[in-house]
Amino acid sequence: MSGHSKWAKIKHKKGATDAKRGAAFTKIIREVTAAAKAGGGDPNKNPRLRTAIARAKFINMPGSNVENAIKKGTGELPGVVYETVLFDAYGPGGVALLIEGLTDNKNRTTAEVRNILSKKNGSLAGAGSTAWMFTKKGFLSIEKDKISEEELMNIVLEAGADDIKSDGSSYEVTCDPSVFEAVKAAVEAKKIVPETAEITMLPNSTVKVQGDDAKNVLTLLEFLEEHEDVQAVHANFDISEEDLEKAAG
Repeated sequence: MSGHSKWAKIKHKKGATDAKRGAAFTKIIREVTAAAKAGGGDPNKNPRLRTAIARAKFINMPGSNVENAIKKGTGELPGVVYETVLFDAYGPGGVALLIEGLTDNKNRTTAEVRNILSKKNGSLAGAGSTAWMFTKKGFLSIEKDKISEEELMNIVLEAGADDIKSDGSSYEVTCDPSVFEAVKAAVEAKKIVPETAEITMLPNSTVKVQGDDAKNVLTLLEFLEEHEDVQAVHANFDISEEDLEKAAG
């Protein structure tokens, strides 16, 4: 698995108790509103909304917040209209970045993202410059002590998954986004809660970085992810587990 997927897992685990939970609330509320606006307010008919609600539950967001965000998206309550933005960029060591955001002012967000990149040894690239290096995939991480590899393989492959790999203390499952819900449901039917379950952008190949470059890449990611308009940052770096743990610690 790429270093960034492992980093995402570490950040996801920290998210439930992170002191910056308020910022996480803001990001998820925006995603819930945008998802409801794009696909309707019924999570049973709107996979994007269903995923956003699951994220909200993970960080213990009050149900009333989620309900109001949905109503703002469907127009039942007045609210801000958010525009989806996508930035191609490069970080230290030639690492490719794909930055997803939701904003009510594209010009402001573009300027602020460019400023973060400039200050942290990165640079904004032309549209499409890095997007081709990533593929949208369903991704699940399941702890090994919850199930055997053979049993998990039978479950996820029957549900339509593409691949399962062993990585450290976890199994990593990838699938086409169209079958993500089915694969996730098949796993959860066995009373197994994945560490991570999301539709994300996985790199087609990775760039190995270490030393100062590794440290600088992770610092850049943290600054980008802290920006309230940024929903997700995808990167194709490969950093040793030791360096990742140091950064997370």
